[in-house]
Amino acid sequence: MKLFFITIALIGVGVLGIAIKLWAKKGGKFAGTCASQNPHLNKEGEACGYCGKLPENCENK
Repeated sequence: MKLFFITIALIGVGVLGIAIKLWAKKGGKFAGTCASQNPHLNKEGEACGYCGKLPENCENK
């Protein structure tokens, strides 16, 4: 039972941290989450598999 409460507390801290990040950011959205913006994930310059953007079309460089 003790492990259950520790697990719930850690998950709660994580959710609280994400909520604070969203609240503190202007516009309330995550910036730079597109895989095409990450040079380590997209070494060939391919389009993002989720949204289809190319690296040169991304607004956050």
